[in-house]
Formats: sequence, structure tokens, C-alpha cells
Amino acid sequence: MKVTINDIAKQAGVAKSTVSRYLNGGRISQKTSEKIKRIIEEHNYEPNSFARSLKSRKTGFVGVVAPALDSFVTSKILIRMDEELRTRGYTTLISNTSHSIEREIESLQNLQRQKVDGMILFATELTPAHFELIESLTVPLLIIGQETDQTHCIVFDDFQAGYKMGECIASAGHKKISYIGVDETDVAVGQRRRKGIETACRDNGAEDIQFFRSGFDFDSAMLAAEKSLEHSQASAIICATDTIALGAMRVIREKGYRIPEDISVSGFGGYTVSKMIHPSLVTVEFDYQETGYLAASTIVKLMQSEEVDQLQRPHFKIREGESVKGKK
Repeated sequence: MKVTINDIAKQAGVAKSTVSRYLNGGRISQKTSEKIKRIIEEHNYEPNSFARSLKSRKTGFVGVVAPALDSFVTSKILIRMDEELRTRGYTTLISNTSHSIEREIESLQNLQRQKVDGMILFATELTPAHFELIESLTVPLLIIGQETDQTHCIVFDDFQAGYKMGECIASAGHKKISYIGVDETDVAVGQRRRKGIETACRDNGAEDIQFFRSGFDFDSAMLAAEKSLEHSQASAIICATDTIALGAMRVIREKGYRIPEDISVSGFGGYTVSKMIHPSLVTVEFDYQETGYLAASTIVKLMQSEEVDQLQRPHFKIREGESVKGKK
């Protein structure tokens, strides 16, 4: 079985970038250097000379693959990231995939053929095709939004964010709660955020929690909200995103209910529109400026074979609003 750089990094207990730096003559500690050398010799590992030659030819381009450019979250991070990369002398090449996994993989492959110096992927799902591609890449890859030990990632702490929101709603006295979330294939939002919410609700005395599945779009959010109102007597609806929350608020009003007097609503995202509406939305506000800066600085360090933490988590906070009864 052919040994990869990723295998060597795991056995040595170091980041993939550290092994790359060793192979390219970069500076690392004597102890780490000897450990990597021993593992390479044990497995008779031979670096791909073509891949190494590609790394030595700098183009000044960073490829960025995003599922949707009209996303509030993506656009906020992209703007800050692009600004920071420009100050460091890099130009971004952006590819929009319209939520197509096939186009996502194809875009990453095309960017590598164009010999970009590094790539950033805004991921909503990681599939076997992604992991296969990661193994074949000859340039650094940074993933935003999902977590894997195969490459460097910037991921919001969705469990803790979910826990804080669940705690906020349950501590306001709500015992029957609906959660409108997304499919579990999205590990960060679909699994960890939901788990955080459910754990906090139960820790704070709210045992009756019903789940309703939605997509990320406004229309499916409205359909899920209608199902919630039909099948639940919840006094609060927690929504996985602000877009879903806005869809739910529209349905609640159309059905003749008042927010928050009859039903409280909260979201995740901290969108600008969420504080412009009335009642303003209680939501988790992630630090997108920090995320964009981290993304730019991290990919530059990786392209320069510098040591970087494999997992980084930007900050978040609960943004107060008027949409939850008992919360201002």
C-alpha cells in the first residue's frame, strides 16, 4: 500500500504542512525532523517530484470554491478574506458551485490544473469524493465550515453555539420547543448544532423538543414551519439559520400568531436584516470578519510551509433581540 504525506503526518503526530516543509527543506525542529525521516525510511517513501516542482512555482493565485455566492455568510467571509489576501499580494479565483457536489469536486480539480498556490473550500458536506481528492492535491487546502483530520479547517463551534441558544430559550421558560434544522449530511449544522440545542434544552428543563427538517432556502423553511405549527404546540421555534427563522416568522404571522407573545423565534447567523425587522431576531452572531482574516492568514502560512493549528474556531455571541418572550 502506497504511503501518503497524510499517513506520515499521522504517524509522526504532526500536521501535514510540517511534513511538506521537511520535504521542501523548510525549518523544523531537529527532533521532529528525525522522527519524520525515520518514518519515511521505514516506508521507503518517495516524494512526487512533479508535485514538488508545482509547489515551487508560485502564481500568486488562491482558488476559492463556494456553494453559493449570494449567501450572507459566504459573502461576508469572502469580502474580508479577499481584502486580506490582496494586502499580502495574492489574487483570488472564485468558483460558484450552486450547491452541486460534482461541480465542487470539478472546480477544485480545475483550480489545481491552473496551478493556484493554495485553495479554500466553503464546505456544507464532505463526501468520499472529497477525501479522495484531498489525498491527491499538490497544493494546500483549507476547508471552512466542516471538520476533517485530513486537512486544515476553520469551523464554528456549532455544538457550543447550539448549546448557548438552547440555554437561552429554555431559561426563558419555554418547555415545548420546535427545532427547524437541516439534513444530517451537514455535520456542523445538521448534527452538532442540533445536538447542542437539544442537550441545553434538556439540561434546562425543556424535555419536549420536536425536530422538523428544512433546506437552507426560504421556501423549504416556510414548509417546515407550517408542519411545526400543525404538529406541535411549541411556545418557541429555534431555527438552524436566520433565513429559516425569517421563513418561520412569515408563516407564524400568516397563521395569525404574534411574535413573541404567542410563539418565540430564534436563529443562527446574525444577518444584518435580522436586526432590521420587527421584532428583531434573537440569533447567534458568528464573527465573519475574524473568519475571513483567519482564512486568508492561514492559507498564506500553509503556502509558505509554516506551522498552523489544524483546527481553528472563530468566536460567536448571542445577539439580543425582541423575538423571544422574556428576552430583550
